[in-house]
Amino acid sequence: MYLALYRKWRPASFDEVYGQPHITKTLKTEVATGRISHAYLFTGSRGTGKTSCAKILAKAVNCLHPVDGNPCNECEICRGIDNGSLTDVVEMDAASNNGVEEIRSLRDEVIYSPTVAKYRVYIVDEVHMLTQYAFNALLKTLEEPPEHVIFILATTDVHKVLPTILSRCQRFDFRRISSADIIRRLNVICERENITLTDDAANLIANIADGGMRDAISILDRCLAISDKITAEVVSSAAGVTSAENLFKFSSFIARSDFKSALLLVSELYANYCDVSVLSMRLLDHFRNIMVAKSVSNCADLIICSEDELASYRKRADEMSMAKILECIDILSKINNSVKEASNKRILLESALIKMCGVRDSELPQRTAPAEDKSPGPVVPVMPKKEPAPIAAPAPEEDDTPPWEEAPAPEVKEDAPVSAETAPPPAAIPANDSGEYPDGPFGLWPEIKENLKNHDMALFAVLSETSAIIKNGKIVIQTSNAGLKDYIVSNNYASALKKSITDITGREMKAAVAVTGAEEKPEPDKDESPLSGLLSKINDFNN
Repeated sequence: MYLALYRKWRPASFDEVYGQPHITKTLKTEVATGRISHAYLFTGSRGTGKTSCAKILAKAVNCLHPVDGNPCNECEICRGIDNGSLTDVVEMDAASNNGVEEIRSLRDEVIYSPTVAKYRVYIVDEVHMLTQYAFNALLKTLEEPPEHVIFILATTDVHKVLPTILSRCQRFDFRRISSADIIRRLNVICERENITLTDDAANLIANIADGGMRDAISILDRCLAISDKITAEVVSSAAGVTSAENLFKFSSFIARSDFKSALLLVSELYANYCDVSVLSMRLLDHFRNIMVAKSVSNCADLIICSEDELASYRKRADEMSMAKILECIDILSKINNSVKEASNKRILLESALIKMCGVRDSELPQRTAPAEDKSPGPVVPVMPKKEPAPIAAPAPEEDDTPPWEEAPAPEVKEDAPVSAETAPPPAAIPANDSGEYPDGPFGLWPEIKENLKNHDMALFAVLSETSAIIKNGKIVIQTSNAGLKDYIVSNNYASALKKSITDITGREMKAAVAVTGAEEKPEPDKDESPLSGLLSKINDFNN
């Protein structure tokens, strides 16, 4: 049966463990001098060598012919531990044996002497999964075990282990393995397995592994299922990640605020089964490298990549400001906290890319709904050339007073109606040097109405068919709806309109409503009651 590479190339001695010299040197010295502790605690992230070192230590303390603290791997004890036939070394998974009964059973076994080896070694993996009652059952035995028993506890979450357990163990913290050590180990494996591994592929595997040697070797094993000539493209396909070339495309689009191209690239990668959560993490690492290249002149020791990629990082760092780079890192950090649990990861990444491009609402293309009704719209009369009646002076302003004024309806020429569909839009008249707008059509009114979407959609719908002019420095809203003023004069709607005017013009301006071409509805006869009107209609029907 095929043996996975991470099992085939598991370290057999302390000298073969990569990236943990502070631990292997200490353990070798303890074995060589015979100063062996009764309990060890190995803690660190996954794939950093905790279980491998535990098995090497179990062989080293029982080896018949140790060499400078390392097991010989040739005696019957070492071979029995490697193939699992030696019953004196017990490996226990605390994730599936976390109850107090299992620990009590283990406690009853430790009193027996080893059958063949010198020590009975208990390797308890994922020890943080034990219940509190199981920890308490283990506590006494861990504190005063028999002389022939050694406990080796391994965990990835040391903060979940009881302090009373920690105080009784000799603790070793396993660090994340550096990318350089991972690449060296991959090259050794590929050389002995007759595998071709490019430098770009090795760098990509090391970045994806994130400090875990076992993960790196597992990715290499997956790549072999595709080809024995492993390139960066093969790694991208096998691991479901994007290449460095695409990462530089993303940063280029962001530097140019080209959000459309960024979204198209996301769509292309998503269609090719790219893992969005891994992509967001790689983008975060990518911008971290740009930040380092921007801030450190000699950054070769801080960025693990090829010479060509390092030159690309420096070029991209020159194209972006440090504030922009830090903003992108902040945005990516926030979505990485939630992208793994999101039901639609693609949406989160797309929204993050638009934010990183720094796109504002005014820069987005404005979509207009297709006109379904072919009938002409409301008639907008042409304003007469003569000056309209002056607008009444506004009341003194107060913070809570809506910015409304009464305005008389402008005169309308009956022989010159213009359709709303054919009427040309009013030209935007810029403000003069003093910031005042001259009298005439108000070209910023469509932008003010569009801005209302951010404050009040209902008011936007009401004002969608209106136009506006400037008269004596005030905005006069033209409408054929006589009841519009009563609708929008309330404080809520007036406040929303005031905010939109300020957003677009950059200043506070007064507004008024002018009714154009509205037909007056005859008021009902005050002497006629609703009941008498109803009786009259009934009599007319009977006649």
